[in-house]
Amino acid sequence: MEVVDIIRAKRDGATLTRRQIEWFITNYTEGVVADEQASALLMAIVWRGMAPAELATWTAAMIASGERLDLSSITAPTADKHSTGGVGDKVSLILAPLVAACGVVDPMLSGRGLGHTGGTLDKLEAIPGYRVDLEPDEFLRILKDVGCVICSAGPGLAPADRKLYALRDVTGTVESIPLIASSIMSKKIAEGTGALVLDVKVGTGAFLPDLRTARRLAETMVELGAGHGVKTSALITRMETPLGRSAGNALEVIESIQALEGNGPPDLMEVTTALAREMLALTGVGADVQKKIDDGSALGKWKELVTAQGGDPEARLPEAPERRTFGAPSRGWITRLDARAVGVAAWRLGAGRARKEDPVSATAGIVCLKKQGDAVEEGEPLLELHADDPRRFDSALEALGSAVQVGREAPAVEPMVIERIGP
Repeated sequence: MEVVDIIRAKRDGATLTRRQIEWFITNYTEGVVADEQASALLMAIVWRGMAPAELATWTAAMIASGERLDLSSITAPTADKHSTGGVGDKVSLILAPLVAACGVVDPMLSGRGLGHTGGTLDKLEAIPGYRVDLEPDEFLRILKDVGCVICSAGPGLAPADRKLYALRDVTGTVESIPLIASSIMSKKIAEGTGALVLDVKVGTGAFLPDLRTARRLAETMVELGAGHGVKTSALITRMETPLGRSAGNALEVIESIQALEGNGPPDLMEVTTALAREMLALTGVGADVQKKIDDGSALGKWKELVTAQGGDPEARLPEAPERRTFGAPSRGWITRLDARAVGVAAWRLGAGRARKEDPVSATAGIVCLKKQGDAVEEGEPLLELHADDPRRFDSALEALGSAVQVGREAPAVEPMVIERIGP
């Protein structure tokens, strides 16, 4: 088989055969197929798309390129959540211990942030001693003892996706529903969980800016999950304004702990509890999510999780030495607080990275002193910027130039969950 023939076939609109797909994924993973040839095929897929059966085969081949975690020794029901990413999205830190307190085991394999969206692993590493890289036997032991793990995926999990993801990032082939769906689902299916809830975010701070595209992606991923024996559903949630009150690594850990203590912002808790209830519904577990927060069970699980992964749950988290505020442009009600602008500003302060190998600051970020719907006076502080280096403030403030709009009337409060997709 020749890779050029596969490229030509997809370029001309043909549906690739199972043999062609499996040959390509195997040989690209092993380094036989060159990056420039893989890039050509990816661009053809962006242009031509994939039929459902073709995509299912592509995803299965990516899963088969590595190992699949064996969770058969876990007797309790298993479920996980995946978010398509946003600004201030610290849901995973609250959700994993919350569902574990409810009796659902969550093997949460997470990633790092890139650009204006934060990464769960970067946030957790702000906790002194917390280890995100675990050996397989340690992963299983913590999962059995605590009921949840939040760590990085090992190199053996869907290695084809690891290579293709890096290639897509530098070849302009990210924006493709089949490629996005197969990337997410190959890793989550290989994780071995019995159920999966997808948080597909839509809005200015999300990867997907429009509802129609978000719905297509959600439907595609739900179908892929079901086809591979994983009970899967999706919630489409809003990401027009930062989720919660903070964007930044240590800042989001602090807010997550406050949420587990029962003091979480309404928008953050609405999304988190909706996802938790969805995970319980898919696994058939009957538990009161809010009660597990109110009685301290979820917070107790958080402390167990942090301790098990080498961290100190009582340690004081690092704080930025430099701070600056951003004021309201006029008097009235905040009608818009653009999530992407806040995310870019937090990134420029040092909370994010432009490339995967870049370091991030544990303390940099932004605290939202006011949110959409709040009344403000002209010049009143809206955002508090945190940085290690004061030279970063100018570029961050520039990103916030048109982030805030103030009106004469308070905007209507819209539900955070737009719709549910799934069985």
